[in-house]
Amino acid sequence: MARRPWTAHELLDLVLDAGSFESWDEPIDISGQPEAYRLQLEAAAERAGTDESVLTGRGLVRGRPVAVVVNEFRFLAGSIGRAAAHRITSAVRRATTEGLPVLASTASGGTRMQEGTPAFVEMVEISRALMAHRAARLPYLVHLRHPTTGGVYASWGSLGHVTVGEPGALIGFLGPKVYEALNGETFPRDVQTAENLTAKGVLDAVVAAEDLPMLVDRALGVLVDGPTVPRLELREGEPSRHLTAWESIELTRSPSRPGVRELLRHGASSTIRLNGTDEGERDATMLVALTRLDGQPCVLVGQDRSRQTPSTPMGPGALREARRAMRLAEELGLPLVTVIDTPGAELSPHAEEGAIAGEIARCIATLTTMTVPTVSVVLGQGCGGGALALLPAREVIAAEHAWLSPLPPEGASVIVHGDVSHAAEMAELQQVGVLDLAERGIVSHIVPEPVGDTAAGLATAVAAETAAALRRQTHGKAHVLAS
Repeated sequence: MARRPWTAHELLDLVLDAGSFESWDEPIDISGQPEAYRLQLEAAAERAGTDESVLTGRGLVRGRPVAVVVNEFRFLAGSIGRAAAHRITSAVRRATTEGLPVLASTASGGTRMQEGTPAFVEMVEISRALMAHRAARLPYLVHLRHPTTGGVYASWGSLGHVTVGEPGALIGFLGPKVYEALNGETFPRDVQTAENLTAKGVLDAVVAAEDLPMLVDRALGVLVDGPTVPRLELREGEPSRHLTAWESIELTRSPSRPGVRELLRHGASSTIRLNGTDEGERDATMLVALTRLDGQPCVLVGQDRSRQTPSTPMGPGALREARRAMRLAEELGLPLVTVIDTPGAELSPHAEEGAIAGEIARCIATLTTMTVPTVSVVLGQGCGGGALALLPAREVIAAEHAWLSPLPPEGASVIVHGDVSHAAEMAELQQVGVLDLAERGIVSHIVPEPVGDTAAGLATAVAAETAAALRRQTHGKAHVLAS
């Protein structure tokens, strides 16, 4: 049996540490409202147990301070009139002044029809306040409950750094009843659901209210908490040089080769996977996460080789996901780690029409102009423009057997010799190996891969070296600011 919807007070009690909530809400004067509307407001207050459709304030989530904005759906379907809008705007501005993250939980039919356009345009002011909050490099987390529609979804419900939906929640711009009345047909039931919007790359995840404390704790652990003491050992020694460039290439193509998932599994903690571009596009070949690599908070974006197949190549949507990660890192003031491991970007009419070349260019342009610490990790295959898109960080680390090439060596062999039989020779001539890349200054540090190395061992060593690079850059930046 489905649980009845959460009330605003219940949600505050569920998510915030016991006894930590402090209301920021001033009493609302409804004496000047038309009598019929005033009676509606009084009845709504009695039914909902709140004086408006929104409660705001501050509290603690597992000890961390956070500002909260919570809808009460029982108050006129959670609709936002001018008083509610002013309450939200005031809370966001206060959170900005006090340097607090904001957690919003919505459940609303949108703008309050009884107040019309004057209430409708208040969504602009809420959005303006939120963008000022984001410009101050403060986190904004959003939880969309059932139902969230209309102007709420199209303003403060869609501006989060991390946005999740309640299981089974109806989430949409247009209410299905309105659509049916206007068009004389039923809106498809499976479109405006948290699950479908997550699958389409609009939301990051489906998260029950009971799991919100854990989500907020993990998110703020990356977004707010500083670095911790490193625990992983740096791998000492020099590259073993026991394989040729071609042998290294063959090694990185093995299914047993560790990828970005192993890097997170063995070298990271407090990881929160983000999903898609948040603009309705999702490509599983790119992985984006908020995480801590050996205690260093960062945004990580990596090419997931395990999801790249001839039928599911890395397309332009994946690169748009990468740019989302770059924007998040820059906006939140977090270091960015990119992980390169790709047999190449998608080559197809669909990719051309999706601006694959332009997305590669925009990734390069964005990465080269970022102001936060950036580290690129060449973990395995580094083929073509898809690899180059994530390469130009301030520091480039590479595993010993990783490689970087404008084309697969087989492709270069075809161009030069007319067949693929000279692939090994072309790999040497094109200097695709990491040792050559280091000599050219393209790679700044090589993580050795001794004979008998394990997937967990390599992943841990790469994570340790990446975290060390982040510490060097963060310390250097802090020193420059201090001087």
